[in-house]
Amino acid sequence: MPERNLIYFVSDVHLGLDVKDPADRERRFVAFLRSLDPQRTKALYMLGDIWDFWYEYHDVAPMGYVRVFSAILDLIEAGVKVYFFRGNHDIWIYHYFSRLGMEILEQPYVLEAGGKRFCLGHGDGLGPGMYSYKLMRWVFRARFFQVLYSFLHPWLAFRLGKGWSKKSRLAKSVEYVFRGEDEPLYKWCVDFCAETPVDYFIFGHYHTRVDMPVAGGARLLILKDWMDSSPYVSFDLTTGVLGYCPNMEK
Repeated sequence: MPERNLIYFVSDVHLGLDVKDPADRERRFVAFLRSLDPQRTKALYMLGDIWDFWYEYHDVAPMGYVRVFSAILDLIEAGVKVYFFRGNHDIWIYHYFSRLGMEILEQPYVLEAGGKRFCLGHGDGLGPGMYSYKLMRWVFRARFFQVLYSFLHPWLAFRLGKGWSKKSRLAKSVEYVFRGEDEPLYKWCVDFCAETPVDYFIFGHYHTRVDMPVAGGARLLILKDWMDSSPYVSFDLTTGVLGYCPNMEK
């Protein structure tokens, strides 16, 4: 049996978002999952906002995504480790993903693999400033407010959530311009490197592709969303080669 020497990173698929062609986006994501060789793939890291809106009740989970979960389960049953980070859109996950066999991780997560050190996460809320966003993020993560939201009937809760998500994404119809060294996330990476040496930072959230050096010798990669392409990052544990795939053939 070939050695499992490949790790994959993907973010911001926004499954379920009714913008552009959601059915095509889901099909492309399933095709990506099915393209991973289970005999060579060691792990898949999903860095958040895979779903555009997700909320679990104790006995109710969002309908649909059968092909996505089937592809993920096939990977897990073949021995591939599948990890999931909460994004700002699919933040309200509780037990369902874990019961399927995924492991839930919290940012910033440090991974050592193939002689390299990675710092992983969704990327939202990292860095100085952004106080209004951080307050909103705290509210969404607070158990008290989650319990309050759970009192809503699922019909209403899902429509409110999906409506908010759609407006949030549509507000970013112009691609975000990453500000380089002036970006709070970059400053956070510099401070993090001062305490913990890192080779690669890999995040999502910003809906734009970034590949730039970080003071101290690290490299910052931000994965673009799946609105128009199917981007992911791969890492070969044997050769130490990291590759960014901007698009898969449809």
